[in-house]
Amino acid sequence: MHSPIPDDYSTSCAPAIALRGISKRFGAVKANNDVDLTVARGEIHGIIGENGAGKSTLMSILYGFYEADSGSISVKGELVDIKNANDAIAVGIGMVHQHFMLVDNFSVLENVMLGAEKSFSLATSVSQTRKALAALSDQYGLAVDPDAITGDLPVGLQQRVEILKALYRGAEVLILDEPTGVLTPQEVEQLFDILNTLREQGVSVLLITHKLQEVLAITDKVSVMRAGTMVAERTTVDTSKEELAELMVGRKVLLHVDKSPANPQQTLLDVVDISWTDPRGVERLKSINLQLRAGEIVGVAGVSGNGQTELLSLLAGIAPVQQGHLNVCGTRVDATSLLDAKSFRHLGVGHVAEDRHRMGMVSAFSARETAIMGFEESDAYKSSGVAGALGLMSSSRVTEHCETLMAQFDVRPADPHLKSANFSGGNQQKLCIAREMEHQPKVLLVGQPTRGVDIGAIEFIHQQLVELRDAGSAILVVSVELEEVMSLCDRIVVMSEGRIVGEMESNEADAQRLGLMMGISSTSEIRS
Repeated sequence: MHSPIPDDYSTSCAPAIALRGISKRFGAVKANNDVDLTVARGEIHGIIGENGAGKSTLMSILYGFYEADSGSISVKGELVDIKNANDAIAVGIGMVHQHFMLVDNFSVLENVMLGAEKSFSLATSVSQTRKALAALSDQYGLAVDPDAITGDLPVGLQQRVEILKALYRGAEVLILDEPTGVLTPQEVEQLFDILNTLREQGVSVLLITHKLQEVLAITDKVSVMRAGTMVAERTTVDTSKEELAELMVGRKVLLHVDKSPANPQQTLLDVVDISWTDPRGVERLKSINLQLRAGEIVGVAGVSGNGQTELLSLLAGIAPVQQGHLNVCGTRVDATSLLDAKSFRHLGVGHVAEDRHRMGMVSAFSARETAIMGFEESDAYKSSGVAGALGLMSSSRVTEHCETLMAQFDVRPADPHLKSANFSGGNQQKLCIAREMEHQPKVLLVGQPTRGVDIGAIEFIHQQLVELRDAGSAILVVSVELEEVMSLCDRIVVMSEGRIVGEMESNEADAQRLGLMMGISSTSEIRS
């Protein structure tokens, strides 16, 4: 039973947004089921839930990407009909997507102006946009060079451009979809400063996130979705991380990794004096020395962009060794070696890429195709008889294999034929991790294991990594999440400016100590 908005309800007192009875079905899947949501003016309202809970679908309906099958939307007390993004913008709703919608080789000003030109005269539009940008930058603390090429800006500033785009178009309600997933800790702080300013100026913010610590830090209220329904709303100061996690998943969730002490054995990967220079002549890795031993998880902490990506690429055989050498499961690899990523895989190295969309999967492939990427030559997927001898795959075996992985790793929906792009981020990640772990690699390299993943899936992924460790694998985890590194890993190294500047056992680590190491100059080195 939904409470109607009274006819005499003053629009000056009405909520910024009121959704009533929103339902949306995609085939057999009911993504939203009779959902209500109210957001006050000048409020930061968090929306949380597991991957696939219906959060993004609900916001896509509010922004006009989808039309609801039933229900109503009111903006400032007035019923509105939002059929597309232009309708949403017209009533003051803006959205900043997880993956930015910017033209890299356009300037900031050109990106903001694109599609919202104020005049038939380009010169007049540019002049008006420049003045408007200056005013918005001053009002909301969104300083950015209007003439900078967008593709050259760091991610945090690109996000500012997206926010400016929405405000330039008159947004009074701003939807942010997983806004901190690609930001450094410093950029997250800057974003929160901006959100506080927006709130003070009367802008309402809808924050879709899976990071409970961020919900508690920045929101006024939080709504929890599960399986397409709205199951709870809480005033943020009256709730806790534990309560929100249980509401999201429907059961108590371990917010720390439950594991026994590590029992390190023989060294499986030895990194000796590795340096590496990129094609532009920038030295990205400087005299790296690191050992990975069977039966332990080693974490790499550091602000993104300090050499972690290059280190993973080198250890996975994607980038060639230039200086120094590696010992990979008993095989020496140096600048004279001709080994590639396929060769490293044969040596027993598994790799879960940092960016699953660019390197871990092909979005247009089905789940069953993603589940065998890199292992296509395995006899397990070949047809029987002559067809198998000719190297032909068995469609049924590939499907059955994917079904097994989906059941073991709780990938939803459990449809091997569904396109990889149509799974939520957390389920895409579980599929990629399942593919690599199934083959029991001697060494597993994992980049950002829980980026864009909800609390329930995080708990599951951590459990699987610990089980692989206990089975005798050596695991390297690169993560920008300090809580994850401290909780999951047995030993931690810190990278800054391409060097390892600190190393310690996880039981000696805390966020303050790691943070100090992450910020020190690479000319000095700290060892515990």
